[in-house]
Amino acid sequence: MPEYTKPLPYGDAETKPYWDWAKQHELRMQRCADCGELRFPPGPMCPACNSMRDEWVPMSGTGTIYSWIVVHPPVLPAFAADAPYSVVLVQLDDDPHLRLVGQVTDIANDELAAGIPVEVVFDDVTPEVTLPKWRRRR
Repeated sequence: MPEYTKPLPYGDAETKPYWDWAKQHELRMQRCADCGELRFPPGPMCPACNSMRDEWVPMSGTGTIYSWIVVHPPVLPAFAADAPYSVVLVQLDDDPHLRLVGQVTDIANDELAAGIPVEVVFDDVTPEVTLPKWRRRR
């Protein structure tokens, strides 16, 4: 595997389960064990009912592009070879309030549009880190 030189996410106490599930090629979200509210980003307490109990539940891995941006020039030098590149905001089908930021793998920058159906794919960028990305739904 070639050396990955871009910044990597790190898991703190709340987000580590998200990255652990991604490593297993599963998209999971934190859900309140009392009221059932899904939440992202993960946190120690449910904003809906203030419960401190949670569980990690599987998501369908499907959604639609809600918004996007094409980055010119890159914000960080590590992304210079990728420019111009897109960053999408995906609204998950599981909950209209859940939106994830990510990279799309197979849609040209000039073809991006709100409402394009997408599905999650997983990119094992290092032996320790897997990044969820998005592609046009098949």
